[in-house]
Amino acid sequence: MAGQGNKIVNIIKEKCPNCNKGDVFYKNQPFFSLPKMKDDCDVCNYHFDREPGYFLGAMYVSYGLAVFQGIATFLLCRLFIPNLDTLYVVLSVCGIMTLLSMKNYRWSRVAYMYIFPN
Repeated sequence: MAGQGNKIVNIIKEKCPNCNKGDVFYKNQPFFSLPKMKDDCDVCNYHFDREPGYFLGAMYVSYGLAVFQGIATFLLCRLFIPNLDTLYVVLSVCGIMTLLSMKNYRWSRVAYMYIFPN
């Protein structure tokens, strides 16, 4: 691995798994549109897109992120607002999972590239 730095921070910032400097996704895209991934890193020319079906495994990473966010939201609701009605807790969990769905898509793909480098 050519780059230095904390991998979790680099995944959150959506940086190249090879140099940790280039962006994996194009910037300035609409929030709820499917993010467009670059073919190659602008800094080190690392090829992001692999063979067809490579990112199917990233669905499991995305699922894990969504479950973690849902559990965290539930626990925060119960901890800070213990008398909140169950319906509002469920709506809060669903709302957070919906709001973070596109971010999870991006983070899961980048994390998958860090887990299984080329």
